[in-house]
Amino acid sequence: MRHTIESPDTAPSRFDGARTPGRPTPRGRLAAVSGLLALVASASFGYAPPAAASSASPATPYLPKPTGSQPVGTTSLYLKDTSRPDPWVPTVKARELMVSLWYPAKSPGRHRAQYMTPKESELLLKDGEITGVPLDVLSKTRTNAFTDAKPAGRKHGLPLLVLSPGHSKPRSELTALADDLASRGYVVAAIDHTYENVATTFPDGRVTTCVTCEIKKSPDWWVKLANSRAADVSFVLDQLTGSHPKWKDARLIDPSRIAMAGHSAGGASAIAAMLKDSRIRAGIDMDGTTEVPIPGNGLARPFLFLGKPSTYTPGTGDTAATWERDWKQLKGWKRWLLVTGAEHTSFTDLGVLADQLGIDDGADIPGTRAMEITRRYVAGFFDLHLRKKPQPLLDKASARYPEVKFCTPETKTCS
Repeated sequence: MRHTIESPDTAPSRFDGARTPGRPTPRGRLAAVSGLLALVASASFGYAPPAAASSASPATPYLPKPTGSQPVGTTSLYLKDTSRPDPWVPTVKARELMVSLWYPAKSPGRHRAQYMTPKESELLLKDGEITGVPLDVLSKTRTNAFTDAKPAGRKHGLPLLVLSPGHSKPRSELTALADDLASRGYVVAAIDHTYENVATTFPDGRVTTCVTCEIKKSPDWWVKLANSRAADVSFVLDQLTGSHPKWKDARLIDPSRIAMAGHSAGGASAIAAMLKDSRIRAGIDMDGTTEVPIPGNGLARPFLFLGKPSTYTPGTGDTAATWERDWKQLKGWKRWLLVTGAEHTSFTDLGVLADQLGIDDGADIPGTRAMEITRRYVAGFFDLHLRKKPQPLLDKASARYPEVKFCTPETKTCS
């Protein structure tokens, strides 16, 4: 099944956080473009790269180095939930998932992890009918984690963080964030939600594509998506912290310190996952419109909204209203932060890679700066709530990060 890409101004919503389902994209830029399309979009999308972009671009795209003190190792897991059929392809009688793990390592290894396979890169490009660029460009992105690095840590000493990507997006789009968190002493698990991504590769060589991209979207459908992702998250937690864990080094995980973050649909799904699973002690929604309402008794665990001003400034429309609705039901520690100049891709690797390739993604903040901010505030949130380390950065505006505005929904102001 093929995922058709429409013009960003007319495409049905991808639950990408840039707009409410069924509404036009406010700026008509990257919101409806999946995966690498944000990096190599042609003039048909309204923002062709500069003529000299290809000659000025680096031969090998790269991710920024982690800021923590420890080297990073990585591995991948194939997981199969036989208790339920696939929610999008009912003829598949078990839910299959691919998960990437990042962790602090004793020392760097010799083999850097591949960002994605050449076939996955090819499918992303062909899906958008993009020509004039190497089909394997993403597979050559230089990463910072090593596939042969031995984990560091003591038994039950490392908190576990779950990451969920945007709809139609691969788990690899959150690699720079995962690298950084692992270098700071976290185990990080990023999930590819099968049939919700343009390309997921399994160990036997199968490559599944985006079935959900072909489905007509409605508010109820987005609720189903969020709840399905919540089930995926709970299953992954079972597989990592249960009596027979699928990762051989799972003994390092502290099952009492688990949290979740996600981008776009993945961020919105953090609320659904927290409502379903009490093991998730804290959550972050990065630029994702929420559809699953918090019940009347509220959610008392810490939560952070982190987004772009164009759609998440309080009082500015239906998309911001979903955060305002949830804000009232968040009964624990909470913050609503907006990053001046950010666009939807700014919270992922794509903002960084777009700059390297000379592509205008619509952001008014450099990709590396947006990633620095994302890493710092996400890590600060988790350090505060899983490690009890004070974080003055989360108390008020910072002179070091003047782009970050603290919003007060009650007065509809940000400063």
